[in-house]
Amino acid sequence: MDTKENITENKEEKAVTSNFIRSIIERDLASGKHKSIVTRFPPEPNGYLHIGHAKSICLNFGLANDYRGRCHLRFDDSNPVKEDVEYVNSIMEDVHWLGFDWGEHLYYASDYFDKLYEFAEYLIKAGKAFVCDLSWEELKEYRGTLTVPGKDSPYRNRSIEENLDLFRRMKAGEFPEGSRTLRAKIDMASPNLNMRDPVIYRIKKTHHHRTGNDWQIYPMYDYTHCVSDALEGITHSICTLEFEDHRPLYDWFLDQLPVPCHPQQIEFARLNLAYTIMSKRLLLELVNNHLVSGWDDPRMPTIAGMRRRGFTPEAIRDFSERIGVSKANSLVNDELLMFCVREDLNKRAERRMVVVNPLKLTITNYPEGKIEDFAAENNPEDPSAGKRKIKFSRHLYIEKDDFSENPVKGWFRLSLGKEVRLKYAYYITCNEVIKNEKGEIIELLCTYDEKSRGGWTEDGRKVKGTLHWVCAESAIPVELRLYDRLFTLADMSNMEEGKTYQDYLNPNSLIVKQNCLAEENLQEAKIGEHYQFLRIGYFNVDYNSKPGALIFNRIVDLKDSWAKLSKKI
Repeated sequence: MDTKENITENKEEKAVTSNFIRSIIERDLASGKHKSIVTRFPPEPNGYLHIGHAKSICLNFGLANDYRGRCHLRFDDSNPVKEDVEYVNSIMEDVHWLGFDWGEHLYYASDYFDKLYEFAEYLIKAGKAFVCDLSWEELKEYRGTLTVPGKDSPYRNRSIEENLDLFRRMKAGEFPEGSRTLRAKIDMASPNLNMRDPVIYRIKKTHHHRTGNDWQIYPMYDYTHCVSDALEGITHSICTLEFEDHRPLYDWFLDQLPVPCHPQQIEFARLNLAYTIMSKRLLLELVNNHLVSGWDDPRMPTIAGMRRRGFTPEAIRDFSERIGVSKANSLVNDELLMFCVREDLNKRAERRMVVVNPLKLTITNYPEGKIEDFAAENNPEDPSAGKRKIKFSRHLYIEKDDFSENPVKGWFRLSLGKEVRLKYAYYITCNEVIKNEKGEIIELLCTYDEKSRGGWTEDGRKVKGTLHWVCAESAIPVELRLYDRLFTLADMSNMEEGKTYQDYLNPNSLIVKQNCLAEENLQEAKIGEHYQFLRIGYFNVDYNSKPGALIFNRIVDLKDSWAKLSKKI
């Protein structure tokens, strides 16, 4: 099959939104520049991945899938000070969970340490790199500013022989950290600061999680990244917009070195999500300062946190597709993400009834000791989900907020003398309120219409209010964790002067509700399963749950703010 047929067939298989990156790829394939595409996702193993990385994962792996190429997973493990095997494992788990697989194409920058060192010596021998004795503070001073050109290092004109000797001694561990670097010899007067003799290697006497203590020097990101791309045969090196100014350096290194190919770097706008921070440094602070319970705290924007909260990979992939790919930075409304989650869960989550703040309700004309079963739909969006049995008795529990002694105009729920429907069961009317010594309502006495079984009557009278409930005899206790936005400021890049992200932490980002009551069908719920609790929201079973002590995380409530917002746009 030729390239044009390949592209056409894939487009027919999957409807996708075109963007400038797809246009570049299609042009390259159609022209014969590339027979197939090779992309890569190159995370640093210095933290857990977040929703911004999810966009990049979906883009790189998605493009490779759509155009029948391949995508590599490559860990940029060139800074052992901040790296950990825990992060490596979590990243692989996240990529797999999102639905992608790298197959045999798992790589590490450390795989290329020998080759990177060889290429560094090549640059020295070509007169394109030198060993510099300036300290990091002096390097910054000599670099200049956007308006002031940099100054040449006093060590810039060392001989090739001296540079080779010093560099090899750096490798051998003869010099202390911070005493010397290897720098590219480009142009200290360049308007692009990245081209002002950037550092290629620095001395770090740190144990590496893969190479142990074999290396005393480690390559810098800009050098490592482009060489790794070339060695792997990457065709399209897709990265976020902050690397646009680094592209000339990317190209410069590859132009100087005898690499097998010269990948094309393409930049796109990173994801900025409302009420969220995307800095791994700040996310690490949240964890280390115990402001959250860990990297997988369900309030965190990490993929691990979203997975634990109950987000589905399908919803995140849908979100990534909807926000698209552009060259302009923008702030994405977090309600769009929640909309994608609801859209997916509405189709897959089985329904259950749970009462958060129980209020006892006794049906005085219902026989004492009688228990009957009602059939309840598991998911009205999925007939194949079938039905379940729920028990009904004289003693029930409803939500406290579903009763009012002094109902306002338009109140459709329960009040004295008012008739409402109990979901799947009967019409009831409240006749009496029982209070304790403090004047708090502790029980409602009601009567039911025996002929309204199933929630309707032959006389066709209209009952507007429908309440969820649980049977007192069979209900099980559960804990609900109600999660909300972690921050109160929509644009966390626009904090007031003098304030930090901690000043915008939402004190109500987690509300724990204990002693909630759930229908007995939930007692067999398994960790990770999704449910819609009628009138409350979507929930999943937290991994801290135990038999008889179930914990449910609220994924998202039922309110669809995005649908309303999108109509106004």
